[in-house]
Amino acid sequence: MGYFTSLYASELPHRAVAVYMYLHDRADKDGKCYPAIGTIARELKLSKSTVKRAISDLEKSGRLCKEPRWRENGGKSSNLYHIK
Repeated sequence: MGYFTSLYASELPHRAVAVYMYLHDRADKDGKCYPAIGTIARELKLSKSTVKRAISDLEKSGRLCKEPRWRENGGKSSNLYHIK
């Protein structure tokens, strides 16, 4: 069976499946990536709110862990995502 078989069989909404596959495609060998919400939204042709809901769905399902990142000047940067 393929890598995404359990994802397809899950009860996750289609928005979460799309975002998970996007993040998986951009993750390094350790399953980490850090695209901005706006970048994900633009490339998947979804709204930022939809992407945020999808990320929340993935966190609740245990398939994703989100970690905030900060710039040296204290400003917020994109999140670091750990694909599970």
